[in-house]
Amino acid sequence: MVSYEEILEHGKPRFESHFWSVVFDSHNIKWFLVAFIILTVSAFCLIFSSLNLHQADAALKKMQLLSSAAFSLGHGGNDSQKVMGIIAAAVAVYINTNPGVHMDAWLDVVLPNDDAGIKGVMPSWIPLACYSAIAAGTLSGGWKIVKTMGSKITKVSSFEGVAAETAGALTLYFTEHLKIPVSTTHTITGFIIGVGLTKRVSAVRWGVTVSLIWAWILTIPISALLAGLVYFILSVFI
Repeated sequence: MVSYEEILEHGKPRFESHFWSVVFDSHNIKWFLVAFIILTVSAFCLIFSSLNLHQADAALKKMQLLSSAAFSLGHGGNDSQKVMGIIAAAVAVYINTNPGVHMDAWLDVVLPNDDAGIKGVMPSWIPLACYSAIAAGTLSGGWKIVKTMGSKITKVSSFEGVAAETAGALTLYFTEHLKIPVSTTHTITGFIIGVGLTKRVSAVRWGVTVSLIWAWILTIPISALLAGLVYFILSVFI
């Protein structure tokens, strides 16, 4: 957790209130979310045994809104940062290789240099563009993935969905904190297979799982070939 004094050292706090400045600090907010998720799930587990099947299912459907929102936040915090790094590095390389080029302040990127005491600066348009692109992609083409994850690998109930999404969200928060780049799709697939295995081994459709693994393996070389092809075509005109 980052204290209020440390927030003051890095610049102006977001709020006048000490409490809200600490809560909504970018380093702290994910840990408050982790604590909120754990406390909510723990409180629910305490009253779960006193509910009948219908009440439990209704409560779990509401809980799934929380767990899916938490997982979505982990998705943005993990996957978008990879692209943010690539874009920021590309802009910084362009600036350094073209010293005579003047960049507007909102476009300027400063790479960190610990030896020189320089702190990295990333303009807000980069994370905004990356988050917006992920949201637009999920909105436009995410239903197929939702269908595959929710029914094709194994039939996921509300209870299993809450368990998989909560575990996935916590995993993404910790990998993001440790700066470990992981795939969100790989993460949630592993947890869905895990909740499927708790019923029985045959509850998981292994044919679909193998197809997903092959898709993951082929993604890297095919993406590299396409990137090389696009670069070759553009280099003819630029």
